[in-house]
Amino acid sequence: MPTLMIQGTTSDAGKSTVVAGLCRVLARRGVSVAPFKPQNMALNSAVTVDGGEIGRSTALQALAAGVEPHSDMNPVLLKPESDRGAQVILRGRVHGHMEALDYHAYKRTARESVLAAWQALASRYDVIIAEGAGSPAEINLRANDIANMGFAEMVDCPVVLVGDIDRGGVFAQLVGTLALLGASERSRTRGFIVNRFRGDIALLEPGLDWLTERTGKPVYGTLPYLQGLLLDAEDSIGRSGRVGKGDTLKVLVPALPRISNHNDFDPLRLHPQVDLTFVGPGQAIPPADLIILPGSKSTRSDLAWLRAQGWEAAIQRHLRYGGRVLGICGGLQMLGRAVHDPEGLEGPAGASEGLGLLEFETRMVAGKQLRNVSGRLLPEGVPVTGYEIHNGVSEGPALARPLVELQGGPDGAVSDDGRVMGTYLHGLFDGPEACAALLARCGLEAQGDAVDYRAHRQQELDRLADCLEANLDMAAIARLVGL
Repeated sequence: MPTLMIQGTTSDAGKSTVVAGLCRVLARRGVSVAPFKPQNMALNSAVTVDGGEIGRSTALQALAAGVEPHSDMNPVLLKPESDRGAQVILRGRVHGHMEALDYHAYKRTARESVLAAWQALASRYDVIIAEGAGSPAEINLRANDIANMGFAEMVDCPVVLVGDIDRGGVFAQLVGTLALLGASERSRTRGFIVNRFRGDIALLEPGLDWLTERTGKPVYGTLPYLQGLLLDAEDSIGRSGRVGKGDTLKVLVPALPRISNHNDFDPLRLHPQVDLTFVGPGQAIPPADLIILPGSKSTRSDLAWLRAQGWEAAIQRHLRYGGRVLGICGGLQMLGRAVHDPEGLEGPAGASEGLGLLEFETRMVAGKQLRNVSGRLLPEGVPVTGYEIHNGVSEGPALARPLVELQGGPDGAVSDDGRVMGTYLHGLFDGPEACAALLARCGLEAQGDAVDYRAHRQQELDRLADCLEANLDMAAIARLVGL
């Protein structure tokens, strides 16, 4: 069962990117390859071919490998609902809510799901490229670990360690991580990748030679900083988009504490005529043409945060001056009259008054909606494709005027004056026709070339794979998995 695990010295060291690049490189060489992330903590998720749910970055890696995303590729997904608790997804399905200490003890049981999922993938693919989470040197999390070295030890696979030189201190990162590992873990760490390097490689080479001499392990390569690389993020939010020339549509997105699936806005980040801004806590809310309320893992809690940050008054003022508002998933639920959660599925049981901009109410019910969908934007009739991931059922007269028609029926709502819109559909802007039509509604009529985000994503994966081919010792890496 050939498996290679990519671990990192820190969160955001570039593990997800390296795994995606390796999957694309191997797939282009005709290798049957699948990504695997034993445990992930993220609010960006995707619907799988088997009707489950996995982290968005793992779904991107499946796309890089040319295979359908499957729940076996990310058997444990933790979706934070508070600072101390999270929804636990096992092999694509909701297992329940756990506090951090309870989950730490539960990892002994979760290990069985991880091993079963890995074995299932190994029976279907020739090679598995696994990804760690955070750092393998988190001493407080080593007991019952299933995310990093615990998994590598369990399946006896080699590990390559990635360090981010752009943060500074990359040699301390790599050597310090090794120093905190056990003897068998150091032995299975076969070498290093230095990520996000800028400058003259000749100035770095003495340090790389020292690293190999000090540790006895090779540096498989140094990856340059890829300017402008935009791929589905695991959790971090880029704070701004591209400021175009000429006519520019200003779009605001509140950076909710439990914001989910903010990848929805990557196509807007790319659009040359859209100025996209995420507005965080305590920041002033500037004038805009469009305000988008994003998805949320804790709708009622994030709705309270919106009010505390002054968004309710800002949205009312925005609408009085002719602006538009769009709600996606949890953002749609916030636009209604009320959100009811009698069973406490997303936090403490209770009900919250909504923003009251559309005539409907939402009730949280057990059983998450998970499906990939397609249909058309109304009334333009242009195609839309995407996915639904949400708790809650919405009912009310506003839903008689839907925003989209999907194969399962109408979805979302539009106000009588057309200024307030909402939908449960994620991926609304991914298609160039739907993106152009929605932006035209908001006042951006003289648009340039349509942005095809799906094609762009494939081009970025090829660009990433080209970078790995040019800068890594791929022959040595291939030997690690017996190729």
